[in-house]
Amino acid sequence: MLLTIDVGNTHTVLGLFDGDEIVEHWRISTDARRTADELAVLLQGLMGMHPLLGDDLGDGIDGIAICATVPSVLHELREVTRRYYGDVPAILIEPGVKTGVPILTDHPKEVGADRIINAVAAVQLYGGPAIVVDFGTATTFDAVSARGEYVGGVIAPGIEISVEALGVRGAQLRKIEVARPRSVIGKNTVEAMQSGIIYGFAGQVDGVVNRMARELSDDPDDVTVIATGGLAPMVLGESSVIDEHEPWLTLIGLRLVYERNVSRM
Repeated sequence: MLLTIDVGNTHTVLGLFDGDEIVEHWRISTDARRTADELAVLLQGLMGMHPLLGDDLGDGIDGIAICATVPSVLHELREVTRRYYGDVPAILIEPGVKTGVPILTDHPKEVGADRIINAVAAVQLYGGPAIVVDFGTATTFDAVSARGEYVGGVIAPGIEISVEALGVRGAQLRKIEVARPRSVIGKNTVEAMQSGIIYGFAGQVDGVVNRMARELSDDPDDVTVIATGGLAPMVLGESSVIDEHEPWLTLIGLRLVYERNVSRM
């Protein structure tokens, strides 16, 4: 089976693929201080619970694909693959890895690996033109052309960042649970903040996507909009532009890139 690991700034998502099917997944906090040995213990604890895997670390794992936006974690995971999975083919997404998606930006090496991987999955699953909206630490909007090229995107503060900023900078405000309020017009401070977050972000998504779609295609209706990321469900019901929700888009992209590169190893 293939182990896929997507390291974000806040959370790390792991997925286990049996062929094309994701059969298990886990979400843990990203901690840049964890060493390779600590990560190996964590992986063993998680995967040891799965009935299709053996008790020893690496049993049943035929391949590993990793992308990370945190360089220190990527370094430690590289060590994990070397020390604990030495006989298992491993693909770490970095410059030089073949993704099949041309990057048409001013500085291609600056584009986050997860954003390119999302584009790979979007092209495979839905074709182009497409826009991927990823609700993570930042809310990112990534544009894929009709020819399957990554042409650029938009980066905005994420939902959790905005909630934390309100709590820190507002003298009479506090950090709240991100949840849908009873109504748009809040009847108390918490509901007013929840309304601002949920409906404010939904409006942001609609506005940004509509502008991007007009630049991406002569017919904006031809553009498929895909939502992913842990906080996507909070906005799905309120946005009018999202066509598809694929929570495992990045993990699917990692599987596709692994399959493209493993034959070269």
